[in-house]
Amino acid sequence: MGRGSRSRRFGIGSTARHAAAAAGGGSLPLVRPTSPASPAHRRLRNGGGGNYSAAASCSCWYCDFKIYALNEPLLRLGRRYSRFFRVWFSVGVGFALASLLGIALGLLYELARSLRVLHCNVELSSLLFGFSPMVSDLTISLADAGYIFLSTLISVSGHEFGHAVAAASEGIQAEYVAIFVAVLFPGALVAFDYELLQAVPKFSALRIYCAGIWHNAVICAICGLTLLLLPWILWPMYIHGEKPMVLDVPNSSPLYGYLSPHDMILSVDGIPIHSPQEWADLTGLIDGVAFPDSNDTKHNRDVREGFGEKGYCVPNVLIERSEKIQLVDNISTCPYDFSRFTRTPCSETSLLDDHPGDGAAIRRDQTYCLNSLEIVKLKKCGTGWHKAVTNGSSCFCSEDESCLAPIRDLGSTWIEITYASPYSKECLQSIKRLDPSSWTSLSTEPNCSGRFVYVGDSISLANSVWLTGYQPRWAFGIGTYLPYVLEKILTCTFHVSLMLAIVNGLPVFLLDGESILEAGLCYSGLLSPRERERVLQLILWTGTVMSIIVLLSMVQRAFL
Repeated sequence: MGRGSRSRRFGIGSTARHAAAAAGGGSLPLVRPTSPASPAHRRLRNGGGGNYSAAASCSCWYCDFKIYALNEPLLRLGRRYSRFFRVWFSVGVGFALASLLGIALGLLYELARSLRVLHCNVELSSLLFGFSPMVSDLTISLADAGYIFLSTLISVSGHEFGHAVAAASEGIQAEYVAIFVAVLFPGALVAFDYELLQAVPKFSALRIYCAGIWHNAVICAICGLTLLLLPWILWPMYIHGEKPMVLDVPNSSPLYGYLSPHDMILSVDGIPIHSPQEWADLTGLIDGVAFPDSNDTKHNRDVREGFGEKGYCVPNVLIERSEKIQLVDNISTCPYDFSRFTRTPCSETSLLDDHPGDGAAIRRDQTYCLNSLEIVKLKKCGTGWHKAVTNGSSCFCSEDESCLAPIRDLGSTWIEITYASPYSKECLQSIKRLDPSSWTSLSTEPNCSGRFVYVGDSISLANSVWLTGYQPRWAFGIGTYLPYVLEKILTCTFHVSLMLAIVNGLPVFLLDGESILEAGLCYSGLLSPRERERVLQLILWTGTVMSIIVLLSMVQRAFL
């Protein structure tokens, strides 16, 4: 460690070494607080004298904004409640040390997956951070960018506040609080005098070093608990868990023009849903029922021709009056935007028995053009429906009915969506004689409900609308979006804070993990100073190389 008055900085993100201390030693970036200001510095005065409330500096690859006005308030807060904070951050030491062990095991797991030593499909990034590296669309909306910015601000502020207050409770005043951008990576830090940090007891130093990770964990716990209790917190103003309500339908959505804001989605393929999560789960379940094995060529052919498909019990009289198939450019189409239907195996068994070996020709001959809006109102049959819809039976049509299934293109699904519009003008006029709390009544009222068929990719359907599980008890307006915004902020803050805790717990250079390892080895007293330095360097180099390999592997899975 170099001599002189130096300050240790606790940073978030990709911490960089300041140009003024490029030649200095130490395990974390070091700066000389007494060094003269370079021409690039721009200081904001506090009203006179030599005191500064803020200062900015910038170089070709590093820019920061230092805040000095918070030094005294943080010191007073830490000293006033020093006994409480010492107990609080002592608990944080135990949590942080246990977390470092868990993070190291997780790093080994991801390294084994990256090197294909361990064959496992569990994505830790998806479980912990709420996303999967297997993403094809990396675009985010302006609103999502705002959620990420706000959650990052909360998480970083909590992290740095922990370091500052933990040091203040030990009698160490912060040099400054800074916000920086190193290359392209933003972050924040709290700078302390390094000589003072070296003078405090080793366990006190551990309390300071572990405070950031501990506070990020507390933020995660607060966000998770608030999300769990949010339905009860908002109960006086909102109804939760009845039916998902549509907040917005983007112009690019395949459901644009079919659903409108404030509509309630009642069921999907006849299965009632009660939350946005059930909406996403059901669309995936329907996709799995329709395509249990997309690589099975025979299965794909059967699905297009009506086998293993969702069917309807269509009266034979209606079939006889069906429109004729038209041939346009060698492609079979239906007039008047009608849909093509064909018989399913359960209703044409006798036909196949009468003409063995020629079932495909019979299926092609028995294709009908019908109005899908009328067909979806009929009873369901076939093997493509969920068992709860057909009561476990694939064919229970009467003698004067036939089970017909729609013909669709490969890769698309046929999904029925039933919705209610309880706040439309037409429904409000009819709802006076209904029970407003009864969604069953709304689904049977023509002016309050509707049904349509979606034909396409079910994965695209799941993300095509903004849904919320909350309905306001009174007027609409901006309050309609409040629960959705709160859920997004809490969820995003949970994931960002968790990510910061894990990143700073990695055994790598320039982050909190390095300081915690150094202080922990010194506090244990098991090794000599030279042995501690060798062990520390070995752990840090190994952890840094492993982290780089895992990061490159995640980037490869995301973009390639």
